[in-house]
Amino acid sequence: MTSSGVAPRQDGGAALRLLRDGELTVEGRLVDASNTTLRGVLSLDGASARCVYKPVRGERPLWDFPDGTLAGREVAAYLVSAATEWDLVPPTVLRDGPFGPGSCQLWIDEPSDAEPLVGFVPADSVPPRWFPIAAARDDDGTAYALAHADDPRLARLAVLDAVINNADRKGGHVLVGPDDRVYGVDHGVSFHVEEKLRTVLWGWAGGSLPDDAVEILGRLSRQLAGPLGEDLAEHLTFGEIAELATRIDRLCESRRFPQPSQDWPAVPWPPI
Repeated sequence: MTSSGVAPRQDGGAALRLLRDGELTVEGRLVDASNTTLRGVLSLDGASARCVYKPVRGERPLWDFPDGTLAGREVAAYLVSAATEWDLVPPTVLRDGPFGPGSCQLWIDEPSDAEPLVGFVPADSVPPRWFPIAAARDDDGTAYALAHADDPRLARLAVLDAVINNADRKGGHVLVGPDDRVYGVDHGVSFHVEEKLRTVLWGWAGGSLPDDAVEILGRLSRQLAGPLGEDLAEHLTFGEIAELATRIDRLCESRRFPQPSQDWPAVPWPPI
């Protein structure tokens, strides 16, 4: 395992061991992040990989999420993703580091030639099989559309976001790895007990869920009563887990993607 990228499905166990037990050396800070977000290198028994380390002490207080809980929510998102077997969230653990306890997530290197799946495109030339989500203009008044691809990998990520109640699915939080898999990152503001889904992936709103989603969500619901629920209880409250179960049941019953809320901004800012 090296820092060039690791596919979670192939090397999940090795990645988790490295994340939990590897020696963590901080390389630098990702300055665009609102909370302290550090890139580091993990080393263990001759293996190494880059990671994203978010110490709890660097979390910015939020009015609607309890202080000191964002790192645990990052881990909870990984646990739910792993339970679906869609492997949409890179391996993530809670561990001690140079700046105290925090989440530690496998770094995903995007190839330089990776095709973006979300972005701003000229309003008069939205690519085929792309969904326009919102209108925008640049400083010169040129019209653009915020849009995303009609891609089954993104559709699964949209289902996961609905399950975990992700309040911050920006386009920049969608990565295409070297294995051509789609990954979602930055899930610290998820699992709230109130409806807070805020995303750029609204292209399927009200439409039917992917063919395999209902079966997988049914299995996920059953897992909440067992080991998955026990693991989540280390990071979420009883009420948050109960609401997670309710959202899963609601999706299974409707078999449709949710619609944007009228009481909460539907798209995060900035969207990318």
